[in-house]
Amino acid sequence: MLHRRIGRLAIALLALTFAVPAGLAQKKNKDQGQDPSEKPRNVKPELKKAYKDWLDKDVAYIITDEERKAFKKLETDDERERFIEEFWRRRDPDPDTDENEFREEYYERIAYANEHYASGIPGWKTDRGRIYITWGKPDEVESHPSGGGYERESYEGGGSTTTYPFERWFYRYLPGVGSGVEIEFVDPTGSGEYRIARNPDEKDAMLHVPGAGLTQAEQMGLSDKSNRVANLGGVGNTNYMREQDSPFSRLQLLADLSRPPAIKYNDLASNVNTPVIEDNPLNFDIRVDFFRQSDERVITAFTIQTDNHNLVFQDSGGLQQAQLNIFGKITHVSGRRAGVFEDPVITRATPQELAEAKERKSAYQKAVALAPGRYRVDVIVRDITSGATGVRHVGFEVPKYDPTKLSTSTLILAVKLEGVGDQPAVGMFTIGTVKVIPNVSGSYHRGAPIGIYMQIYNAGVDQTTLRPSVDVEYALMKDGKELSKQMEDWRGNSDSGQRLTLARLLDSRNLTPGEYSIEVRVKDRVSSQALVQSAKFAILQ
Repeated sequence: MLHRRIGRLAIALLALTFAVPAGLAQKKNKDQGQDPSEKPRNVKPELKKAYKDWLDKDVAYIITDEERKAFKKLETDDERERFIEEFWRRRDPDPDTDENEFREEYYERIAYANEHYASGIPGWKTDRGRIYITWGKPDEVESHPSGGGYERESYEGGGSTTTYPFERWFYRYLPGVGSGVEIEFVDPTGSGEYRIARNPDEKDAMLHVPGAGLTQAEQMGLSDKSNRVANLGGVGNTNYMREQDSPFSRLQLLADLSRPPAIKYNDLASNVNTPVIEDNPLNFDIRVDFFRQSDERVITAFTIQTDNHNLVFQDSGGLQQAQLNIFGKITHVSGRRAGVFEDPVITRATPQELAEAKERKSAYQKAVALAPGRYRVDVIVRDITSGATGVRHVGFEVPKYDPTKLSTSTLILAVKLEGVGDQPAVGMFTIGTVKVIPNVSGSYHRGAPIGIYMQIYNAGVDQTTLRPSVDVEYALMKDGKELSKQMEDWRGNSDSGQRLTLARLLDSRNLTPGEYSIEVRVKDRVSSQALVQSAKFAILQ
């Protein structure tokens, strides 16, 4: 009985195995009979020639790796057109004009390179063309189009020799490369194609001729020419060689010149939602302060502060160094761009100081004169080493100062107040005659002095004493209650009339940890006008 059931089950299974639906069988037979070459293939269409030429010819030297990868991922021509438009806009020094000055100059460079540097290959493909297109016209050019007799400079070893045709280009400064950049191009074949020199002896036509073209040291028997030939970079000639001519410096220079220039006029909107920001955020604080310059202009100071423990330090010449790049764009409520700033911030410490340095903060400030009105500032801060990036969008209103009314600047709580004396009032954090570094986070460790800085405008002056006829008191508040109060005595204050400066340090040693505020109360005895400015801060253990 059991054997009979097993036999029936086997027959049923066999029947199911061969019971293929008619439609499926027809499809299977059709697929089997189809020529493989006729099957549709999922192949990404090749770039049109115009876009391929733009990528591989027009902008080959200035497009970044990230931009190149992004462009290759685009799928429609509309996306590519928008990308190209944004590409040039990010490099436009003045987006408010109809012309893109950078793009116009860039294509002029290509035309110049093709006209002057062609040598069997288009000029844009040559080494001179590449450097000219990427970095622009050199500040100085030393040309030896026929080569011939040449008296070496002292740093080249001195002595006479014969050279191939060569040129020496000099740039006073190239962003991302350095200052005093010198580049040599040599034409060893006489064909007109100058190659960038990788060592200072490439132009020497007598280098491999025994007994000819000797340096002064070689003439006096102090150095062997065979040693110089073996060490093309000049390693054996360190007694006269410049540091910039050493093999390592030359290789670094060539590497720096091969990289696309940094995008100076970066577009914040294109960076706001990039994965690097979402996946690797960098926290920072920002505040905006205002100081009256004239009836129509207000000095607007943007202060950016980061915690050093969020930065990545790496060795640089024996010192531990962290570097931030800061970019900001100021836009009026009408959409008109009102200003741009871009600067690096470098923090250095010895290996022994590193632990302490990481407990401190790094600060940056940019001051811009703006007309009263509504604005927005968009700021990007990037850690160069880690790539961590932070973005902030801050709206603010530049106040209109009435010349007839008592008014004040922003009240700043500072980590440092320092008089600059007779020194010129230049550089970051310098306001009038005082260097003021704001405490953007508003947090102080117990015992650290609390700096207070504020300017008063249009205060009355006692004509008898020629001293300000203004009462100012500093009130320390906690939980809405006044803990203490100090009066300003104006001693040592040199301002008068239109502007008075308050700069004072408060002792925090007797304050317990918690939240506080400081009120600066101002009363003009001449006009009877009064106002109060306040700021909050926290005392940490």
